[in-house]
Parts: sequence; C-alpha cells; structure tokens
Amino acid sequence: MKPLLTICWLLRCSNRFSVKPSPPVSFSTSSYVCGKKKKNSYETVDQVKYSRLVRSVLSRGPVQTPESLFKEDDVLYGPVSKCKVPEQEPQARAPRHWFPIFNEERAMKPHTGGSSSPLKIPLQRNMIPSVTRILQQTMPPEQSFFLERWKQRMVLELGEDGFAQYTSNVFLQGRQFHEALESILSPQENLKGGEEHPQHGYIKSIQHILKDISGVQALESAVQHEALKYAGLLDCVAEYQGKLCVIDWKTSEKPKPFIQNTYDNPLQVVAYMGAVNHDAHYSFQVQCGLIVVAYKDGSPAHPHFMDEELCSKYWVKWLLRLEEYTEKQKNQSIPKPA
Repeated sequence: MKPLLTICWLLRCSNRFSVKPSPPVSFSTSSYVCGKKKKNSYETVDQVKYSRLVRSVLSRGPVQTPESLFKEDDVLYGPVSKCKVPEQEPQARAPRHWFPIFNEERAMKPHTGGSSSPLKIPLQRNMIPSVTRILQQTMPPEQSFFLERWKQRMVLELGEDGFAQYTSNVFLQGRQFHEALESILSPQENLKGGEEHPQHGYIKSIQHILKDISGVQALESAVQHEALKYAGLLDCVAEYQGKLCVIDWKTSEKPKPFIQNTYDNPLQVVAYMGAVNHDAHYSFQVQCGLIVVAYKDGSPAHPHFMDEELCSKYWVKWLLRLEEYTEKQKNQSIPKPA
C-alpha cells in the first residue's frame, strides 16, 4: 500500500497527471437525444440558380400580371400547345310532317316502248313556289354571309355596272351551256359549231361524263309535287353508269372536287327527285342523283354521284327547308297590329 501512495505523490508533483472530479450526470425521461445539430435543408439549395425566383417572391415591387407569368412560363417550359376542343355535333332535327322521297307504287325503270324522245314539259307559272325560290329564302346565315361578302368584293373590283354585267354574262353562259347539252343529248339534234361554239370549253370539260350517259328520259322538263306544293325545272333525267338519275349541270370558275363545295345543289337535286317520283307526268321512279360541275378552261368536270342513302339524307334537309319557308310565309301573311 505504501509504494502505491508514493507513486501517486510523485505524479502530482510532476504535473503530468491530474485527476479531476467528473461532472454530475443527470438523467431525463425525454425522447430527445443529444447530438449534433442537423443542417437546414434550404442550405443545400443552389442560391445562384434560384436567386431570380427568390427575389421575385420576396421583393415588394409591382405585382406580376398574367401576361408576365405566361412569358416566364414560355421561357421555362416552352410555348403552350393548344388543342382545339372537339365540337359537339348538334342534335339532328326531324321534319314535323314526313313525306317519302320514293314512291312505292312506281316502277323502278322507265318503259322502253313508245316515243324515244325525252320529255320536255313546259313550266307553268303559278302560285306554287319554285325550288330555287325556297332555297334562296331559307339560305343559312353563314352561307348568306359569305355570298354577300363575295358580292361586296366583286362590286369593289368591278363597280356596280361592272358587277351587273358580270352577273348577266354568267347567266348567259349557263343558258348557252344548257342549250348545248340539250342539242347533244337529244336524238334529233346535233351540236353545231364545234370548237367555235361559245361553250366549247364547258363541252370539252364534260366529255368523259357524257360517255357514261345513256337512256335520256327528260330534258329541261318541269316537275311539280302536288302534296308538298312546290315546282321546278330539272336539267336532265338519264342513266349514269346504268343508274337512272336526276342530273344537274353546273358551271364554275373554281374547282369543286367535293359535294360540300356545291352548297345547296344536292337539296335541289333531291327536291326534283321527290317531285318526279310523285308527278303524274312521269311513269318511272328515280333513286339517284348526279351533280356535274363543268369548267370553262376545259379541265375535266367533277361528277358528284348521290346514291339512294345519300339522297335520303339530303331529302330530310330539304323537308326542313320547305317547312321553314312555309313558316316564314305564314308569318308574313299575318297582319301586324296597328
């Protein structure tokens, strides 16, 4: 024991070793564990890269507008790709008074016996409205707008007198074209003039169509629908590629490769079809239609064939236009209160 005490005394004297009392230890029931303070997550953010964003958020300058925010989005994410929302098709209307376009009591083919000359029934001027008048009076607003805008543009280019002369020339060309077709399709007549004919370009345009035309039954002939009370003058009833059709010949300065480009012409065709099928002057029934658009420069005409299904769809539209016209006439006939 004595040697041990001697060693401890020597160590104290040399100041190389000291024994200090340990601090008191305290105990706690808390779940907190003493350790190194955690680093703030915001300290890891690249301050240089996002300094502009931080300044815009913390600054007390003017508030950003939607336009400035859209510009920032364009810089950060690129321009917005706008997708047009598909338009919902309006619910199809149905005529209040239905009348069929086809006549079940009529034969499908015309009688081959008798005279070979096509029918040419003259149009009687009476109080019954014409197909052309009904379509003009019930023209959709959009179609009427574009027609009026076209007229205004032509008046600006040609002047009032120039536009009147232009319109007169268009009607004259149409009448001469129909007269030339009547000469070509009538068995007793032949087209005279050849290349010197004023409508040579239009005639050349339809040459590939005429090769498929046969069995002409009517030319420039009047029709009247007794039940629906309308009348008109059709261009031609003949077989096109073996199918009996009401044929409507049109001229145009612009190409019309699709039937939608012909506007109300399909309605005109089905109106004549329905009248033919219920007119006592005609013993046959027509189930198809054909619109031929000829061009003055002689380029190939565009034929728009209308089969039975397509004609039935346009017939519904024609009945709606006919009802609209009738309703307008009733409203105009009602006397206004004084």
